[in-house]
Amino acid sequence: MKWNSKLYDNKHSFVAEYGKSMIDLVNVEEDQKILDLGCGTGIITNELAKEGATVIGIDSSIDMIKKAKLNYPNLNFQVGDATNLCFQNYFDTVFSNAVFHWIPNQKKLLCSIYNSLKDNGKLICEFGAKNNVFQIQTAFEKALKQKGYSYSSEFYFPSKDEYKLLLEETGFEIQHIIEYDRPTLLYDGEKGLRNWVCQFFASYLSNISYEETEQILFETEKFCKNSIWKDNQWIADYRRIQIIAVKNK
Repeated sequence: MKWNSKLYDNKHSFVAEYGKSMIDLVNVEEDQKILDLGCGTGIITNELAKEGATVIGIDSSIDMIKKAKLNYPNLNFQVGDATNLCFQNYFDTVFSNAVFHWIPNQKKLLCSIYNSLKDNGKLICEFGAKNNVFQIQTAFEKALKQKGYSYSSEFYFPSKDEYKLLLEETGFEIQHIIEYDRPTLLYDGEKGLRNWVCQFFASYLSNISYEETEQILFETEKFCKNSIWKDNQWIADYRRIQIIAVKNK
């Protein structure tokens, strides 16, 4: 997945805005060490650092980290692999918003996070749950097939029970885990769904001509019209898992 930091900030800032609502779950006192895992352009990293905590933002995207450093030059941002963190027993909290569903190897991810946490350190995260953006994925798949292209989801959207088991197998003690619907307004009016598809399905469109891409986007919108077009705006069918888990000694 190649991220467009400008499109992400301009058209998908709702991702960070929802992430801000989770900050209340984090202890951000001065003596805390926090990892913002999958920090994007640094918006939440900056919020976490405002109370004086030591915060490191890590993202696999060079473009995102470059933008984060421009946005917040006084903060520590690094390009890194979430499944292979170079920290041992270092963080009080690993925080992550809307990232885990992009990572295929969840066991390796959770082991990496577990090892980076201090004893009794916390993982606080939220990401896509089972059937997240089901309507959009279904419509996009149909639109691709009409043009002779295939679709195989890049996302990992587990159920709460499925992920609870993975956490426990890694050694985490679960304090809080919920799975819920979170209908999400896509910014930019009629262009909202098109912007979303161009960002999050970019890998499918990158090798398709402009003309065919426009047709696929139009058909995706048409297929979604009866399900997520409401009151002259696109309301994406988001579902989320929210977690607080503690590293056992």
